[in-house]
Amino acid sequence: QVQLAESGGDLVQAGGSLRLSCAASGIIFSIDDMGWYRQAPGEQRELVAKITYYNSATYADSVKDRFTISRDNAKNMVYLQMNSLKPEDTAVYYCNADVASSPRDKFQVYWGQGAQVTVSS
Repeated sequence: QVQLAESGGDLVQAGGSLRLSCAASGIIFSIDDMGWYRQAPGEQRELVAKITYYNSATYADSVKDRFTISRDNAKNMVYLQMNSLKPEDTAVYYCNADVASSPRDKFQVYWGQGAQVTVSS
């Protein structure tokens, strides 16, 4: 099995910065795409950013130029640097990853438990 664990969520004032980390552990042969999603109360979960194994990144329009996604393939980790935070960034942030546990396995999507980010005005 594979587990994803987020860390770094916190309460921060508008204009501040936070860095989220997500560590993948368990039986891992290869990780393809990794990403960050968020879900605000009463809203659907939405993509924030995703990154391929070769570091090609995609961002939601609402976070472009403020957030940066990165990964460390040797450590099976993905990061989200969030700058110039706004109250509307308040949400639970989830990481996910497409993981194959052996050369014969298909990639499966795994999710973390989420990290709360709260931005006060």
